[in-house]
Amino acid sequence: MSFFSAEARHPRVADLAGLLCGPGRTTTFARATAGLVVPIDAPWRMKALLRAYAERGVGAEAHTGDDGVTSLRTAFRVDLAPLAAAWGDGAAKAVPAGFVPDGAALRMWVAAAGRWADAAYLLPLDPDAPGTHEPLLFALAQCGLPATMYRTDEVGPALRLIGGRRLGRLRELVGPPAGTGCAEQWPAVSRMRAVS
Repeated sequence: MSFFSAEARHPRVADLAGLLCGPGRTTTFARATAGLVVPIDAPWRMKALLRAYAERGVGAEAHTGDDGVTSLRTAFRVDLAPLAAAWGDGAAKAVPAGFVPDGAALRMWVAAAGRWADAAYLLPLDPDAPGTHEPLLFALAQCGLPATMYRTDEVGPALRLIGGRRLGRLRELVGPPAGTGCAEQWPAVSRMRAVS
């Protein structure tokens, strides 16, 4: 097992940074507390993230907005404030200097948004935070996952991973599927062959 894999460490609130790599956003209240909002597009993602939050002692609830988008929201919490501060740059989301995602953060990113498309695995980015795209491309390469920028109308901007070695490395880092119903969108070298 890799030292950086999701299963190598005890769950930590800091792992939730993986949600901010993708579409997740923080909101702050009086700079002392922060909440986390993550859009969810599938029931299995909701279940996987609720379980991951619970493992870290963080509660969350589903909320459907006027636009019909369902999101998972936490309450404002003191222990989320450092995460919000690290990823904040004034009003814009920004990748912290030196950030390199470990297996736990990558697992969160995959659970929240990862998917297969065109025989490649995509890690969607936040379309409203274009300043995070290049730093996350670099951060992924730093953990042994060189990727390319990719965009589709359905997914929007994403980092694209192709090749058996890279998919094997991603699978090693994120661990087994997060629960029932997610196997179709979970990274696996055998899945890459199936969609090729």
